[in-house]
Amino acid sequence: MKFCVFLFLVLLSFSCQKAIESEIVLPQRIIAQKDSVGISWLALGDSYTIGQGVNPSERFPKQALELLKMKFIQTKRLTYLAKTGWTSADLLSSMGEQNVEGHNFVSLLIGVNDQYQGIDTSTYRKNFTNILNRSIELAGGDQGRVFVLSIPDYSLTPIGRQLDTLKIRRELDWFNGINKQIALQNKCIYLDITELGRAAKNHPDWVAQDGLHPSGLAYGKWAELIYANYLIY
Repeated sequence: MKFCVFLFLVLLSFSCQKAIESEIVLPQRIIAQKDSVGISWLALGDSYTIGQGVNPSERFPKQALELLKMKFIQTKRLTYLAKTGWTSADLLSSMGEQNVEGHNFVSLLIGVNDQYQGIDTSTYRKNFTNILNRSIELAGGDQGRVFVLSIPDYSLTPIGRQLDTLKIRRELDWFNGINKQIALQNKCIYLDITELGRAAKNHPDWVAQDGLHPSGLAYGKWAELIYANYLIY
C-alpha cells in the first residue's frame, strides 16, 4: 500500500459517554491503491467528534467512512476518544490514562470548551501542542497522517445567539489561530470547518435539535470536505 498524504461542547450537559468503538476512515489528500489494506482512524475531541445530538451514524467520521466506500477504501476500525464537555486538558489527561493504540490516521478537534470555560490561550496552546505531539506518535510519527479540524462557531446557533456572539467569535478566532499555527508548523493537515459553518448561517437545518450542536446534515458537509480531498490511483 502506498500513501502520499497532503492531507461542545454541550453548554447544558456534561454527560460522559466515552466512546471507543470500531469502524474507520482517513484524512485530507490521501492517495491509496484500491486494494489497500484496512485503515484505522483515531478520532480525538469533544462533543463535535462524538456527535452530541445526532445518531452515531451521523457523526462526521462515520459519514466520511460511508463516502470513502465509494472510493473502494478498505476499512479496519474507527476509534473515538471523545466526550461531551472535554477541554484540551481533559483530552490530554485521558490520552495519558487510556491505553491508546497506534492508528494509520488521527483526527483532532478540541478547544470549544476551553473557550467557553474561559481558559486562557497560553494554557490551550501548551495543551494542544502536547496533544498534537502525542497524536503524531500514535500515527507512527507521520505528521501527514494527522489532521486537525478547526473549532466550529457556535455563536451562530439558537443557543449561541443568546450569548455574547461577538465575544464568542473573537475568542474562537484566537483559539483557531493557535491550533492552525501549531498544526501547520508540525506539517499536519488543517481542515477549516469554521468558515464552512459560518457560510451556512442561513441554514437552520444544519443545527441539531438541541439548538447548539451541528446536525447530521452539517456533519455531512464536513464529511464531504474530507472525502473531496481523497485521491485514489
